[in-house]
Amino acid sequence: MTPPNRPTGQRDSTTLSPLTPYDRRRLTWEVWIVLAITVGQSALYSVLSLVRKLLAPVPLGQQQTQVNPSRDAQAVWDVVYQVLAVFFALALVALVVYLLWEPGGNALRRIGLDFSRFGGDLGRGILLAAVIGVPGLALYAAGRALGVTVAVVASPLDAAWWTVPLLVLSALRAGLTEEVIFIGYLFDRLRRFGWNDWAIILTSAGLRGAYHAYQGIGAIVGNFVMGVVFGWCYRRWGRVMPLVIAHTLLDVVAFVGYPLAAALWPGVFAPIPTPTPTPTPTATPAA
Repeated sequence: MTPPNRPTGQRDSTTLSPLTPYDRRRLTWEVWIVLAITVGQSALYSVLSLVRKLLAPVPLGQQQTQVNPSRDAQAVWDVVYQVLAVFFALALVALVVYLLWEPGGNALRRIGLDFSRFGGDLGRGILLAAVIGVPGLALYAAGRALGVTVAVVASPLDAAWWTVPLLVLSALRAGLTEEVIFIGYLFDRLRRFGWNDWAIILTSAGLRGAYHAYQGIGAIVGNFVMGVVFGWCYRRWGRVMPLVIAHTLLDVVAFVGYPLAAALWPGVFAPIPTPTPTPTPTATPAA
């Protein structure tokens, strides 16, 4: 019998066969290696970035960070490098899905990253994006007002025609990377270790908060809450697809809509002006 609120096909930690000592050691190494080359590595660098910002003489609220910076001054090479960055990031997601694959099973179907229930997934994703997005904007504005969140430049203000497709790709990359690894992969592996669902949810949410620490204290709090909500939704629905849809929609709106937001509410969203250095007077040489 399927437990209440747990979709058919989703395996509960209580139904998994106990790991042998060999399998436990192998999976322990696997989890640490996956984290070291994906979101764990990024989380560590993100925390170090926040530490540097806090130690800088400039207050945290007067600093800024770029999410989708240009990778080259020449447009054609900028496009090439950005497309390659998305490709190689998604290759790591593919590696994680490959590690979840088991004989006679389908890893994508097991974590709910397929199109078998796309209509329901889309509706849930849109609703979840609204539930997270509106309070998220309020939290960002509050963080900027309190000086605990850096100014996040989500996309270039001088956008070209090819910028929007690249931003959509970047949003899809973020949605797949974070939700497949933070949720699908960690839930599967940590359940095998015997962790209960709420321990997994809080651990995953904490890692998600650290992953975004470079944006300031407010981003840590906001993404931790988002991680708890997304983890609870996965526990209830057993599907990653609505989370990927919600995350991608949030980032598409943030990235593509950033120039408009910066123009309408410059005090909250506009980049911090770079001070123009005062020219040093030079002595006029004698004739």
